[in-house]
Amino acid sequence: VQLQASGGGLVQAGGSLRLSCVGSDISFRTVAVGWFRQTPGKEREFVAAISRAGISSRYAEAVKGRFTISRDNARNTVYLQMNSLKPEDTAVYYCGARWGPNNINSASDIGSWGQGTLVTVSS
Repeated sequence: VQLQASGGGLVQAGGSLRLSCVGSDISFRTVAVGWFRQTPGKEREFVAAISRAGISSRYAEAVKGRFTISRDNARNTVYLQMNSLKPEDTAVYYCGARWGPNNINSASDIGSWGQGTLVTVSS
């Protein structure tokens, strides 16, 4: 499955954005999906992940209570709702898919990446 991420942009601190990750075909519902982010010179870090049916999810401590991951398999889409954004959330955000195990813990679990979408939070 190929992934297409979108929804990034420039927002003031305290604002909100919703990112979307669209899968290319019906096999999208057979993969766990995660969101990661990366800033220059740093490794790609885990943000959130959701299981194949959307029953379970997990978050990085830095975003708990502010970000919500969800999915609509009828639309082959996973969303990341980001509220109360902070300047330190500024990064390129990537979505990725994992076949097999129904959980994602790190970037090494990802088998297919979408292109990134830039989120910039101004102070």
